[in-house]
Amino acid sequence: MMDMINTFIDNTLQSLGVMGPIVGCFFITIESILPILPLFVFITLNFLAFGNILGFIISWFFTCLGCFLSFLLFRVKVQNYIYRKLKMRGINLDKGISVISNLKFEQLTTIIAMPFTPAFLVNIVAGLSKMSSKKFICALLIGKVFLVYFWGFVGVSLLESIKNPIYLVRVGILVLVAYIVSKIVNKRFNFN
Repeated sequence: MMDMINTFIDNTLQSLGVMGPIVGCFFITIESILPILPLFVFITLNFLAFGNILGFIISWFFTCLGCFLSFLLFRVKVQNYIYRKLKMRGINLDKGISVISNLKFEQLTTIIAMPFTPAFLVNIVAGLSKMSSKKFICALLIGKVFLVYFWGFVGVSLLESIKNPIYLVRVGILVLVAYIVSKIVNKRFNFN
């Protein structure tokens, strides 16, 4: 199975040439905005195609970029429009927005770090809330490290991890580490 995937990647990258990495980066960025694309597939392909270090850096950077662009889109272009429409209909979202805006930095980072959390939904909700951009960006930069590592590690060795569940336990520890790292960063910069 892995031989088939590696052959496919090698043939695809050779046919795309220099455009191969650009296409991979484009799809990862777009996935954060449009949830129809499977992020874990692109991260896994980047790890297989470019190796663990370069694949990780490419995947992490462009996932963060896509999430931030999605956040900005909703913060700058959509937020006021939605608030006006809901106000005209008599719907008050102040309580919900307050809960989201007041999420602790550690909570936000942990949510972002979880592999099965829909990134586009987090981006939209954060963009519509009153959460500071600085808080969102820092949580994103920390949380995505663990998410990308999870998908790169599990995606590349999924069959092996099924045979040996200790790999999944190790990856579960990553979410805990994300929480601890965000707690330390929050103490230093006080995002809450």
